[in-house]
Amino acid sequence: MGELLMLGFDMAQSTVSKYMLQRRTPPSQSWKTFLRSHADAIASIDMCVVPTVTFERLFVFLVLGHGRRQLLWFEVTRHPTAEWLARQITEAFAWTSAPAYLVRDNDGAYGHVFTRRVSAMGIRDRPISPSSPWQNGHVERVIGTIRRECLDHVLIIGTRHLRQVLASYASYYNQVRTHLALQKDAPLRRVAQRSGRIVAIPVLSGLHHQYVRM
Repeated sequence: MGELLMLGFDMAQSTVSKYMLQRRTPPSQSWKTFLRSHADAIASIDMCVVPTVTFERLFVFLVLGHGRRQLLWFEVTRHPTAEWLARQITEAFAWTSAPAYLVRDNDGAYGHVFTRRVSAMGIRDRPISPSSPWQNGHVERVIGTIRRECLDHVLIIGTRHLRQVLASYASYYNQVRTHLALQKDAPLRRVAQRSGRIVAIPVLSGLHHQYVRM
């Protein structure tokens, strides 16, 4: 339509729409519809690898709540076994506050011990399709954010140091950092401050800042 207008042809948008290929609706509920409809009842999990200054590989396990994009839990290990992962799920959720659905990839580390623990907690396990990371896009994006805003700028010494760095960033992420999907609010909700002197509080040695009115 834009090209026709540039050539001097005046027409309505509805005229052009008549000749456009109509998008077929899926025969059943789509995956995106499921994620939107049940956001408050969904948590997703994933792991990422973080190298240290000595080239050791550390694995970070993350749990994200979809409703408020809150980083609910993280832990670090050198060897992510199914037993260790099952214990993380227990520690991330009290038995009365577990989500209705858990979205995850098909990593071989999630063994029978893990799936049995999830089932025992009343959580519906929802593995994504093979080679479809977009279906677990929320937590994938969080991992990318943590890398861009934190881990890419810090040299990790070891397990303890990585936990400290992630704890500091998780606090900033949940309480301070605003999110477009939350209408520019933080996962734990911030109250707008309209009076007082603005003070910058450094986070992660000045990598980020928390701005408050005093």
